[in-house]
Amino acid sequence: MIFARTTSSAETKELAAALAELARPGDLLLLAGDLGAGKTAFTQGFGAALGIDDLITSPTFTLVNTYEGRLELNHLDVYRLESLGEVLDLGVAEMLDDGGVTVIEWGDSVASALPADYLEIRFSFDEVAISLDQSGAADDVRVLELVPVGARWSARIRAVATAVSPWIHEPDGDD
Repeated sequence: MIFARTTSSAETKELAAALAELARPGDLLLLAGDLGAGKTAFTQGFGAALGIDDLITSPTFTLVNTYEGRLELNHLDVYRLESLGEVLDLGVAEMLDDGGVTVIEWGDSVASALPADYLEIRFSFDEVAISLDQSGAADDVRVLELVPVGARWSARIRAVATAVSPWIHEPDGDD
């Protein structure tokens, strides 16, 4: 498990771009966190690093957006799904087999319906920074917890740590 900390949307995108350099065909990333925590910003930075020039937006109502870059990026938002069966109907298994990278916002809610081989990234607001800052600037501070599940990302955990080293954050007892 790796903890990283970003202080702006731009930094979240930079961190995602660093991770995208490690992306391989068939990779799956599950993004988890509250509304406004940075999941879409992360995907925008990840996609830009894959060479995607299109505007990446959250597919809340369309459920899936696909973008062409160095690797195809399948961007899903499963917030509105009512059952795990609906995840299977989206064709996630086929997306993974087709050689692209799949990023799923709210992915923690459907993890049990997916292959157990992914990088989970949990976004949270840095409550300590927010409580110490009266200006409101700390509202952009995020803590990202990167957890490899399965062999694909576990084998790359050192490379992941190196990629996100500028943002490494060792949580204290309050985090």
